[in-house]
Amino acid sequence: MAASTTTPTSQMILGPDVSPETTVKLDGLPTPLEQPDLLYTAFSFRKITFIVFMAAFAGLISPLSATIYFPALNVLANDLDISPSAINLTLLTYMIWQGLAPVLLGDLADTIGRRPVFIAGFVVYIVANVGLALQNSFGALLALRMVQSAGTSSTVAIAAGVAADISPSSTRGKYMGWVTCGTAMGTAVGPVLGGILSQYLGWRSIFWFLAILLGIYMVPLVLAFPETGRNVVGNGSIPPQTWNMSLLSYHTRRRIQTISASDAPRENAAHGQEEIERIKKERKLRMPNPWKSIQLIFCKDSGLLLLYNAIVYSAFNTIIASTPYLFGEIYGFDDLQIGLCYLPFGLASFLAPLINGRLVDWNFRRVAEKLGIAIEKGKAQKNIHEFPLERARIPVALPQAFVGVASLVAYGWVIQFNGSLTAALVLQFIIGLSVTGCFQVMNLMIVDYHPQSPSTATAANNLCRCWLGGATGALIIIMIEKMGRGWCFTFVAFVLLIATSILVVLLRNGPKWRRTRMDTTTS
Repeated sequence: MAASTTTPTSQMILGPDVSPETTVKLDGLPTPLEQPDLLYTAFSFRKITFIVFMAAFAGLISPLSATIYFPALNVLANDLDISPSAINLTLLTYMIWQGLAPVLLGDLADTIGRRPVFIAGFVVYIVANVGLALQNSFGALLALRMVQSAGTSSTVAIAAGVAADISPSSTRGKYMGWVTCGTAMGTAVGPVLGGILSQYLGWRSIFWFLAILLGIYMVPLVLAFPETGRNVVGNGSIPPQTWNMSLLSYHTRRRIQTISASDAPRENAAHGQEEIERIKKERKLRMPNPWKSIQLIFCKDSGLLLLYNAIVYSAFNTIIASTPYLFGEIYGFDDLQIGLCYLPFGLASFLAPLINGRLVDWNFRRVAEKLGIAIEKGKAQKNIHEFPLERARIPVALPQAFVGVASLVAYGWVIQFNGSLTAALVLQFIIGLSVTGCFQVMNLMIVDYHPQSPSTATAANNLCRCWLGGATGALIIIMIEKMGRGWCFTFVAFVLLIATSILVVLLRNGPKWRRTRMDTTTS
């Protein structure tokens, strides 16, 4: 390995894509030293498939817990003798904790690993669901929904961290797409499951179902899910702490404790001894630092990206939060029928990450080829700090943003005049496809901006989108009643249109701001 040299920051590579000759500090975390021929991940394809599936399912739980609840809102309001506006406060408190919990736990997951934070959060979540199934008052519902949210909300940020752990920038779109599909699947199937359960078994069955589902998921998580955090296991070739091993890894610990290049999961996968010792020294339990996520809001590039993503998510949330109220009032639907009406929107939200994941990877290769930059399959991208990430990502999102604006306006006026259900659902599908597409590309960019601390960065993303989205979800019915359906969604579309100018600003100034931020971080 080449000796360490002093190199201008503009020639360095961010995060796990760092040059083999340079080590930098990013967000207070050490950047692993990469060997020239070292594979980005030592996990086999089969193991990666399992990891991605488990991460996607983990990311599904938080949105599933939010949307499975929507079809039962009217029934819950009647049973607890409260108004629709009051029951929507439970959406707001859920979203507040959905934003706050990852800020507290994202940094912890980047430091001690993904696996222990997953397990601890899910235990809290299961207990909260049992309490929700047994409670009988609005106060208990409000409080336990916050605990439920706190238990599972960090999983979205950690799942994004897992995707970043196993994928370099050139292929990250595909893996982030699959993980985001888990989140979208929760949006897609949640209302349908909630409608069926509420209609035939009562609203309490929703929470029993969630508790049982997580209990089943915990079995393979504890037995076989490996630690992937790059600050804990490097590219996967360094054994984690004994307490952080899966049961399967624990029973084979004698083999992995003396791991070498010859018995690593893949050829050219093992770290050098110096790097192994450095990572082992750095991975220690410490108090999480929520400021690491919050400070990203005040960076020019990250802050604008987080603001835009929060506005996009708020537009997304106006649809899913208002559908039970609107479709119950306009079409007279029951819980099951309302749940089924979420299918087109949910299907679009599921398809968008798959399509966009491939598109952003294709555009990354296209931009790299145009600039004469070689991409080595399965390895860290050289000089990623100098790569115009904005040109590789934002052009995929811009057209979808304009489609989302137009379809939101059309949707508002269709329901204003009690238009056909078919027209409303088709427009919901288009909104879901376009708005979720923008959202997924922005999720990918925030990880690109902070690849060495992806869970911390995604936690900042969750904080902004969930707090603004939660406020929007809580206010949307009041806005509809005061402004009218058509003008309400026209206003939402107008805000989204104005916010789209942020993408143009980032496309022009993002690379310069990113370089300045890194110079400041390393100075």
